[in-house]
This record gives sequence, structure tokens and C-alpha cells, in this order.
Amino acid sequence: MVMSQKTSPHVLTVMEADMSKVLAHRTANKEIFARDGVNLTYTAYFISAIVAGLKAYPLTNSSWTDEGVLVHKAVNVGMATSLGEQGLIVPVIKNADNLSLLALARMVNDLAGRARAKKLQPDEVRGGSFTLTNHGTAGSLFAMPIINQPQCGILGTGAMQKRVVAVTDVNGNDAVAVRPMVFLSFVFDHRILDGASADAFLMKVKETLEKWA
Repeated sequence: MVMSQKTSPHVLTVMEADMSKVLAHRTANKEIFARDGVNLTYTAYFISAIVAGLKAYPLTNSSWTDEGVLVHKAVNVGMATSLGEQGLIVPVIKNADNLSLLALARMVNDLAGRARAKKLQPDEVRGGSFTLTNHGTAGSLFAMPIINQPQCGILGTGAMQKRVVAVTDVNGNDAVAVRPMVFLSFVFDHRILDGASADAFLMKVKETLEKWA
């Protein structure tokens, strides 16, 4: 972690996402997924939204090298998994862009379960091109995660909370409503991305979650 902070100029940008449609989709499909032996966690939705962002802005799926920026063809998303007092480990979902929500959820269940049982294979914690850390499981609202080298960025998701927000209907009328909100904290390597490109990626993640169908 010290090496990472000395290597990459870390910059944080934060946006807030309305999780109403994700929450509704999960409520409607959780039992269906359970019939296939899959626990539909929010992690699968976050990874799917990250994939959408990485596909829309490939520079985010890259690494800094002495020869220049290396954009990775494979979208391999690591997910930080807590091991309790033993710290954390980051198993990697390889080729996440080729997986459906069901397949992502199954992979999340499998990798997290085997991580906590100390049954991961060495290759399953290597080769990540981007990382998700869900610090919200402990109640944190937002944080500034440290980049997992040699990746370009890491996305932290905070605790989901019902908050009063201003909403606008299709006719342009404003109102006050209670919505399940989550902070998305994106830390990026400023050698590769600037504020505009980083925010474009994060906005894609936000919009994917808010427009979930």
C-alpha cells in the first residue's frame, strides 16, 4: 500500500447513486436466483456497472508502464474480500464483461466463499485490471481506497442509506423523496486519467445503477 501511494498520484472523485431500480430488481429476482443456488448480492450489480464503465471508457482498464499506457483487452475485476482479523484478499473475476448478472453473482459467491475458507488458487488472485472494494459493509459512507498496483483505479462503494433527495419527474417538476442512496468513491491514477475522464467513467457507473432495467 505504501508502494502504491508512492507510485501513483492518487486522486479521489465521489458521486452519489440512487439504488432504487437495483433494489427493485434484486427484490424481484432474489428468489429466482436462489433456485439456482445463487445469492444475489449487491456486489454483482456493482461489478456489472463497473464493466459498463470500463467498456465505455477503456482507458480506465489500463496500467502505466515505462513504454506508456497499456490498455488491457481483458476486463478482469478484482473484488476486495474481508478475511476478518486476517485482513483482506482480492480474488479476480476474469473476463467479467462476458458474464451475465447471474454468472457474476455465482462467481462472487464462489470466490468470496473460497477466499474465506482459504481455498483460492494462486491464479485466482492475479491478473486483475480494476478493483471493487465494498467498504460499506462495515457502515462506512465513503472512503479513499488505495490503488491495487499496477491498475489504474479502484472503486469504493459505501453503505446504502435511505436519504431525502430532490427528484425531477418526466414533466420537469421537482419534488422531495426518500431514496436508497450510495456513495461511489473512485480513486484513480492521475498519470493516466484526468478529472474529466475519471468523472465520465464514474458517471457511467452511476447511470448504469440508476437506470437498471
